[in-house]
Amino acid sequence: MRLFAETFTIAPTTRILDVGGSRAIWQFLAVQPQLTILNLPSAIEQQRAGADWIGGDALRLPFRDSSFDIVFSNSVIEHVGDSNAQERFAKEVARVGRSYWVQTPNRRFPIEMHLMLPLVHYLPRAWQRAVVERFTVWELLVKPSPEQRRFYIEHFLTDLRLLDAGELERFFPGARIVSERVFGIPKSLIAVRA
Repeated sequence: MRLFAETFTIAPTTRILDVGGSRAIWQFLAVQPQLTILNLPSAIEQQRAGADWIGGDALRLPFRDSSFDIVFSNSVIEHVGDSNAQERFAKEVARVGRSYWVQTPNRRFPIEMHLMLPLVHYLPRAWQRAVVERFTVWELLVKPSPEQRRFYIEHFLTDLRLLDAGELERFFPGARIVSERVFGIPKSLIAVRA
C-alpha cells in the first residue's frame, strides 16, 4: 500500500473501486478514499463500515465507463479463470477506471504464494495434487477447517492461473509493469495506469 500511495495522489474525494478485496488493506493508507468494494456475494464481509459493498462478477463490472478514479485489485486476476477470462477481467478494469493498479503473484517466483510452497507451481498437475494434498505452509498458518482446506486446494489445482510479466503486459497494453521484489527476485507484478 506504501507503493500504491506513492504512485497515486489519494484524497478523501478519490473514488476507488477495489475488485475482489476487503476493507482490511485500506487501513494502511493515511487518507481514506471514497471506497467501493466489489466481491462475490459469498465473500462480502459482514462488517461493511467505511465502504460501499457490491456483490458482483469481476468479468462484468456493473459500472459505466470511467466511473472510478482508480480501480484497485490485489491478487484477483489469477483466480478468475483461463486466459480468456483474465483478458475480460483486464478489459473491465481498464473500462471502468481512469487509472488502475492490478497486482498478481509472479508465476516466475520460486515460491507459490497461495499455498506458500517452493516450486510446486512448476510441477505437472498430478504431482501438484500429490504434494498439496499432503502438506502446505498455508494450512499451518491459516488452520482451515477440513471443508475450507478441500475447497482451497481444489481451487488451486483447477482454477488458479498464475501470470508472468509478458502476459500481464498483453492483458494491459500501455500499462507500466512494476515488480515487487524479494531478495532481488520479482515476487509480484503490478499493472499500473496512473
